[in-house]
Amino acid sequence: MSLPLEGLSAIVTGAGRGLGRAEALELARLGASVVVNDFGQSGRDGSGEASAAPAEEVAEEIRAAGGRAVAHLGDVADFEQARELVDLAVSFFGKLDVLVNNAGILRDRMVFSMTEDEWDSVIRVHLKGHFNTTHFAAAHWRERSKAAGGPVYGRIVNTSSEAFLGGSAGQPNYAAAKGGIVGLTTSTALALAKYGVTANAICPRARTRMTEDVFAGFQVPEDGRLDALAPEHVSPLVGYLASPASARANGQLFVVHGGIVVVMERPRVAAKFDTAKEVFSYEELDALLTPHYDSRPANETFAAAEVLGLKHG
Repeated sequence: MSLPLEGLSAIVTGAGRGLGRAEALELARLGASVVVNDFGQSGRDGSGEASAAPAEEVAEEIRAAGGRAVAHLGDVADFEQARELVDLAVSFFGKLDVLVNNAGILRDRMVFSMTEDEWDSVIRVHLKGHFNTTHFAAAHWRERSKAAGGPVYGRIVNTSSEAFLGGSAGQPNYAAAKGGIVGLTTSTALALAKYGVTANAICPRARTRMTEDVFAGFQVPEDGRLDALAPEHVSPLVGYLASPASARANGQLFVVHGGIVVVMERPRVAAKFDTAKEVFSYEELDALLTPHYDSRPANETFAAAEVLGLKHG
């Protein structure tokens, strides 16, 4: 019996540790050949010397289990290094079929205290990093489609966050980058559908080096049960979205953690107001909008995570 991803090749960025590692191992378990990308810096803020060790260790773990894998030390936020990453997958495995964008860093601070560099560095790694790899993967699939005279196989799985959905006061850079990734995902989904390529995004909740502070109060079970925040709860969804079975899922956003998968809807209209004249005046807007908001509880929040009952705990 063939495996779901047998004969396919994949790139997973930020795959040396945590969530990316779990995703790379899952794709390999399902039959994919994997390029394990990681810049290998020791600090979750992007500090420290680059090291091939994390990526090499995961690639070796895949090979030891009988799979095919190659490590790539590179910064996906660098345009040329992202090109080299996609070229490596194509040259090593003959083609690229799946791209999982996971690499990221954190530099948390309140918006009134954040420096320009703290803003730029997080936007660069998360949002530009997603764009760079997507750009070169999309060009590869477009050329293959032209040569084939029809659709080819392609899957993109991007990593957003509940920080975008529900807000995160101390992470304006991270929340903005993750919101941008959703916009990139939906745009890419529309642009590449005719070539046979899908693009979806996940908002994972997992205990990793990036989230160790967030989940510090949530203890790991001591009775042998799998931690509800283990990355292994997220990786099966990535495996599914990388597979042929997910062909009709395109431009979608999923929240996933601890045995739960939520398919998010696009924003819906909450209220609509029409002017009685040709153009709204300040007075008319005041008469319509102020009572609308005054009628709502003062502490009301529109955080999607809370509406869906997805608050931590």
